[in-house]
Amino acid sequence: MLRNQSNEVQGSMTEKIEKYSTVLRDQDGITYEVAAFGGTMPDGLWEGWLEFSPSESELPVLRTDRETTQPNRKALEYWATGLEPLYFEGAFARAHTKH
Repeated sequence: MLRNQSNEVQGSMTEKIEKYSTVLRDQDGITYEVAAFGGTMPDGLWEGWLEFSPSESELPVLRTDRETTQPNRKALEYWATGLEPLYFEGAFARAHTKH
């Protein structure tokens, strides 16, 4: 799915699904907060991805590609609540390679 600057997914606004207490640090020492986001797709399914917000506001938010596809928002919430710090580390690395 393609996202534009307003974080719109093919005409559907996205929602923050879960904010985590985990804080990640990149090789430059910049810290990032982690949150799961989701939105509906044209076929009615929900997609979910992770966003990493830097502590330094002038830096861009890092986003993964789609991490999951779920049948509804409740299922997406369930997916988001089961993620662990090790998963965040891998997703953070994937998001960094996109930038």
